[in-house]
Amino acid sequence: MRRLIQFLICSLLLLASAVASADDLSRKQRKLLEETQIAYGATIRWGSMDDAIGYLDPKQRKEKPPTEFELNRYAQLRVSSYRERSSASLDGGQVERRVEIGVINQNTQAERTVVVVERWRWDPEAKRWWQTAGLPDLWKGQ
Repeated sequence: MRRLIQFLICSLLLLASAVASADDLSRKQRKLLEETQIAYGATIRWGSMDDAIGYLDPKQRKEKPPTEFELNRYAQLRVSSYRERSSASLDGGQVERRVEIGVINQNTQAERTVVVVERWRWDPEAKRWWQTAGLPDLWKGQ
């Protein structure tokens, strides 16, 4: 009986390690994702949307770059908080992250909170992560 329990425990550990290693992301990719997301969050929180454009997927920037009107709208807002709420791996090695952003309208001084979904894609050629969901929509529900 004891041997059977040991065998089952070993089998479960092997299965768990196989599942963990089946994940598409390497340790280095995970570390780079974390560093990129921290830098992106700091850019949204303390920088400008002009700076955040550098984190967007180049294909998306080329197909649908932000207009001057959109960038001027962002200039009317101040980000008061930026908090990760959840993160999940998607098919194809992408990662989805839900973020809560506190926004203050500089004209009215009204503050509100917006939940934004970010999607991150690994680029093996550039060896970096790109944000594929576009700049955050800070006007949801308005």
